[in-house]
Amino acid sequence: MTHPSAPEGDRADTAVILPVAAGPVVPRRSAALVWGVALTAYVAAVFHRSSLGVTGVDAVERFHINAAALATFSVAQLAVYAAMQVPVGVLLDRFGSRRLLIAGGALMLAGQLCFALATDVRLAVLARMLVGLGDATTFISVLRIVAFWFPGRRNPLVTQLTGTLGQLGAILGAVPLVALLHRAGWTTAFLVAAAVGATVLVMVVAAVRDTPHRETATGPTPTLAAVRRELGAAWAQPGTRLGLWTHFVTQFSGAVFALLWGYPFLVQGQGLSPTAAASLLTLMTVATLLSGPVIAHLCARHPYRRSVLVFAITGATAAVWTVVLAWPGRAPGWLLVTLVLVLAVNGPGSMIGFDYARTFNPVNRIGSAAGIVNVGGFVASIGLVLAVGVVLDVATPGGRGTPDLTAFRWAFGVQYALWALGAVQVLRWRNAARRRHAAEQAAPAPAVAPATS
Repeated sequence: MTHPSAPEGDRADTAVILPVAAGPVVPRRSAALVWGVALTAYVAAVFHRSSLGVTGVDAVERFHINAAALATFSVAQLAVYAAMQVPVGVLLDRFGSRRLLIAGGALMLAGQLCFALATDVRLAVLARMLVGLGDATTFISVLRIVAFWFPGRRNPLVTQLTGTLGQLGAILGAVPLVALLHRAGWTTAFLVAAAVGATVLVMVVAAVRDTPHRETATGPTPTLAAVRRELGAAWAQPGTRLGLWTHFVTQFSGAVFALLWGYPFLVQGQGLSPTAAASLLTLMTVATLLSGPVIAHLCARHPYRRSVLVFAITGATAAVWTVVLAWPGRAPGWLLVTLVLVLAVNGPGSMIGFDYARTFNPVNRIGSAAGIVNVGGFVASIGLVLAVGVVLDVATPGGRGTPDLTAFRWAFGVQYALWALGAVQVLRWRNAARRRHAAEQAAPAPAVAPATS
């Protein structure tokens, strides 16, 4: 079905989807309870994911490693996360959200227990891989719950709120975790993190259901040929690849800053105290919470302008980094505040990629499409995490124990190559989606529901 109000040339930012099967009206309280507990699971996942970011300096001392070796902790975690997105999408369509949330919570609990007790680098890397594996199951599982419990026009807002409110986990992983680490020590701090994960896991077991209409939303055991068909259909849809590159170009800068290198940059490069640096990361998270609903409202209100938001967020991020990196000497406080406020919009901006996946694919393919999209930002983040670590080691003068501001400038300059690549690909696949949409409008099509994004 066409959108007659769509301006000419912008119809590629919309799509046609198949509706969720009709069923009884979903009680709002039930939907809110299930979503709230599932959201709590995602908050816990973000907490586990980001717990390394503010403890990186302490990790260097505990494991006696350099910047490149520290980067392998995050690379291992993110690589597992990214590599599992497509398999998890297939498993999600087969087994449903509840089972994957339980499995993911158990894996993250095991990872944090292992990280709390590890003194060997290899064991610590294994621990972060377990965290990444459990984290990989969480977000798209919650998105699938949203798709079943909040169909229609409420879906974009709840999806954006899910991604945004999940960043509360990063707040727990900043100032409170730093305070606990410095007061009680490494092992106690991460044992407490594991206890948080165990509590949330019990909540998921007790309260989460896949759909409002039956206990589980599972499909038949797929054959390899069926899996290939579904993945091929999702990948062949230009809107899915537009979502992937949207996620790629908008997410990596803010994610890498929050996950690992922002704290060392602020403490070692900019000379801030650990408390001040953790406070800036907390401010970044709070700003993410506030900006998420704004991005969701703009996507719902102007569905034909979503790509404009993507380019605006990317351009603003690159611009403020340019000012920070070019500033003579250490940046003033107001500029660092500006930096974290702009980076805060990266996470909500990356959620636009999932909105593309949802509106360009039928509901039975949401898991696979969302998994493909989620690969984008984390592949970019892996590359940047590793590149920053390598450049820091190369650019740090011999004999110095920590990188200086010049080394950080060179390291963060790697971002410009990723922005350029991502922007070109977003433009490429937006144009491809427009051409496909125009071709579909020109041909007879079966009656389907209009997109709500």
